[in-house]
Amino acid sequence: MAEAVMTLPGLAFDQANFPQMYERWLARPLFRPWAETALAEVGLAPGDRVLDIACGTGILARVAWEQLGGDGRVVGIDVSPGMLAVARAQAPEIDWREGNAGDLPLAEGEQFDIVACQQGLQFFPDKPAAAREMRRATARGGRLAVATWRPDEEVPFYLELRRIAERYLGPISDPRYGFGDATRLETLFEHAGFKDITSRILSLTLRFEEGTPFVRLNTMALIGMSAAGKAMSEDERSRVMEAIVSESVPVEQSYSDGTTLAFEVRTNLLTATG
Repeated sequence: MAEAVMTLPGLAFDQANFPQMYERWLARPLFRPWAETALAEVGLAPGDRVLDIACGTGILARVAWEQLGGDGRVVGIDVSPGMLAVARAQAPEIDWREGNAGDLPLAEGEQFDIVACQQGLQFFPDKPAAAREMRRATARGGRLAVATWRPDEEVPFYLELRRIAERYLGPISDPRYGFGDATRLETLFEHAGFKDITSRILSLTLRFEEGTPFVRLNTMALIGMSAAGKAMSEDERSRVMEAIVSESVPVEQSYSDGTTLAFEVRTNLLTATG
């Protein structure tokens, strides 16, 4: 995921602090439930070798390590040194490596029983190359799990937030939801040489103990992805961000029960074998 987030231009916050913000506000409430779902889908077993591609601060890799109980091996790869620094601080026992999905930093012949990529594929500049690299990393009979968000039109909370932002920024093409077509996803991995390919559309209701930080981070991302936001000065971005966040308060409140922010999110989850 960090391969995506850290390359978004013009985000209205301190990039140096973003990995810590990501870990604090997003890793556990947003990504951990999906990591647990993906690992359950591929049947993580004792002794498995696990590769987490575009690992961000490493939540899927860490869940795998917890579930393996030390009986196995886990490697996390990400393009962002800042994300990896947080990942290492959280779990120094995992093998964290800097690299990109189109040219994975693997030893000669190094392969894994489980290869996972959670919400990173949609951002890779060369998706066929990334799929081929995943195939290279997957051992014979190994299992692949790739998750990509469904279009935000299927998630009312996200859609309402984007429509508010577009009143200030104009149309926004959000790459986070840019690979929502499950058929296209299946074709990509079929061409890469995977077998037994299936995909499912899954829904989870996610809960955030503090909703406002999530809304702010989402607003920052929307500003950074918009043409108008990219052209703004830092002061202009800050002013627009505060205006969008303020206007988003009623939406946040409508999805809050007074103690937590809760909304349903949908993803494609593709599985296959090597």
